[in-house]
Amino acid sequence: MKVVVVGCTHAGTAAVEQILQEHPETEVTVYERDDNISFLSCGIALYLGRKVKRLEDMFYASPKDLENLGAKINMKHDVLKIDADNKTLMCENMETHEIINDSYDKLIMTTGSYVAVPPIMGISDTRILMCKSYAQAEAIYETAKDHRHITIVGGGYIGVELAESYANTDHEVTLIQSRGQVLNNYLDTDMSENAIKLLKEHDVNVFLNERVTGFSRDEDDNVVIETNTEDHKSDLVIVCTGFVANTELLRGQVDMDRHGAIIINEYTQTSNPDIYAAGDACTVNFNPTNKPAYMPLATNAIRQGALAGVNVFGDIQKYMGTQATSAMELFGHTIASTGLTLQHALDDGINAAAVTYHDDYRPDYMPTTAMLTIKLVYNKDNRQILGAQLFSKHEVAQSANTISVCIQNKNTIDELAFMDMLFQPNYDNPFNYLNLVAQMAVAQERAAK
Repeated sequence: MKVVVVGCTHAGTAAVEQILQEHPETEVTVYERDDNISFLSCGIALYLGRKVKRLEDMFYASPKDLENLGAKINMKHDVLKIDADNKTLMCENMETHEIINDSYDKLIMTTGSYVAVPPIMGISDTRILMCKSYAQAEAIYETAKDHRHITIVGGGYIGVELAESYANTDHEVTLIQSRGQVLNNYLDTDMSENAIKLLKEHDVNVFLNERVTGFSRDEDDNVVIETNTEDHKSDLVIVCTGFVANTELLRGQVDMDRHGAIIINEYTQTSNPDIYAAGDACTVNFNPTNKPAYMPLATNAIRQGALAGVNVFGDIQKYMGTQATSAMELFGHTIASTGLTLQHALDDGINAAAVTYHDDYRPDYMPTTAMLTIKLVYNKDNRQILGAQLFSKHEVAQSANTISVCIQNKNTIDELAFMDMLFQPNYDNPFNYLNLVAQMAVAQERAAK
């Protein structure tokens, strides 16, 4: 069987490795238009903040690694056209401009995403940069060395992480967000306030509810960021306004959602049985709502890519879906989340409620402890857990993983309230804090009757 993989970052790399580890006789051809693979864009902030010394360390695989497994790797090759009916593709060698025609038995689309560039006047200015790829990270690093005041447009994960990195490296930092909170895909407004407070405490200028309408230069050669509220001046601007699925090659040939992300089934298969998709190019099966959703996360990409590599040989292993579990470190605190926020649950028409636990994570007779805040979201009708948000100086990221498993398994607040968890004063109280927040939810429902 001949398998062609188009695009080779997280999902593509995982697919190739999976195929050739279990079926080394398979003919695998990769077309990648960049000059590198497997770049961890989530590590850009670590590099800019000097926590990671070499940007090259953000690659976890190389073209040579995949060639050693038996794949034919074509770097700097841009796929121009795919004919799904005839199972052929046309590709250009970006260095020689040679046109190559190829065919496949099975196609894996792992073309990823690109930064959503808003159609704003002046955005092509050389001091307005995007943040996703290796080349963009290099450009940001080099440019930021010569500019002290940096403005970040967009308050999602990447925007907030970059704000921290620059605040820690003696830059003046401004963060402009069009919504009334940051991290709105992962936190409710009340939990977002914890992140905003930390940013402001570290001298980040945070402007909420401001939509950027244009860019220009003033007489002193400053970049002027024009918003619907006021103008801001800066030396450098980094745009972090989300991602768009890169799926134009299959437009009209497979089913897509309204945003242009490829819809997959439980075997990562598209509406065309010979085409599979994984990573930022496609939707995920979002378990809290049981609906397809677009959630470009590296964790989703790696799992989907590996499963595509399994399932091109048949419907072998189902994709379990995702809870979109994620975490970040912000000025010595951990912010973690999984599943639905309360607002997103209500917007989806779910009869949802939430409780918030706020207490020390372990007994106060210990030499030290730390305050912990957990917001647990649940369905009032069936009492199933829908999501959680956690914030503390204590490392609580793994607790988000625990709640993720609870959502996956459709556990209720009643079950979590008495779920077996360790007690040891170094780590928690006799009832773990996840037990305790669930007990709060049970008590809230009891009081509502």
